[in-house]
Amino acid sequence: MFFDPQGHTTRRIPFRTVINGIQRAREDAASKLGITWELIMCFWRHFSAGAAKDVLQASSPYHDWIIGVGLDAAELGHPPSKFEWVYDRAREMGLKSLAHAGEEGPASYVREALDVLKVDRIDHGNSVLDDAELTQRLVDAGMVLTVCPISNVKLAGVDKMANHPLKTMLDKGLAVTVNSDDPAYFGGYINDNYIAVQQALDLSIDDLHRLARTSFTGSFLADDAKAKHLAELDAYVAGFN
Repeated sequence: MFFDPQGHTTRRIPFRTVINGIQRAREDAASKLGITWELIMCFWRHFSAGAAKDVLQASSPYHDWIIGVGLDAAELGHPPSKFEWVYDRAREMGLKSLAHAGEEGPASYVREALDVLKVDRIDHGNSVLDDAELTQRLVDAGMVLTVCPISNVKLAGVDKMANHPLKTMLDKGLAVTVNSDDPAYFGGYINDNYIAVQQALDLSIDDLHRLARTSFTGSFLADDAKAKHLAELDAYVAGFN
């Protein structure tokens, strides 16, 4: 799960208050609901790289609770390279690297995220289809893209769900997944996103199976946890054949 500390610290809420509240929710989810999740801390890209550095430093006592860093919010005019130093430090701290790229920004932002930030995963990535060479590079690398269909439409990056590029991305061999994106804000939790793309793009059971499998194989779960979830998924899908 992504969280944006600057959404709180800019309102004078201490970082420790934010992270302790989230951690209590994680513990409750595990003990009461059997749900586990990891945390990815995001930097607001429309703020300065210096502000991101401050967030990274504030987070250092809590890295047992944080698995990686991301880059989100307004993309245009704030290329990934703006945060090269911060990402270098985050990697040195042992954190995974992710970045929103190619949602509203150009394919070149995806290339920067790969080459400059050296990310482990691309969030969104729709615009890679504008660059055939980059698309093939991502296919060859198996780089996972976390696509968020409902928010793409709500933000007008895609005019309507029937024109969403997800099916094209699948057909080209990209490792894509379906995700929610600020679901309370955009109005679409994970199942809503699956239903929306299936209905609009006429996705097959094989397409949906592939999307769901990639969500596990492309996650940062331990191998034994991946294997468990994949076995459950495959058994469920087998019931439709």
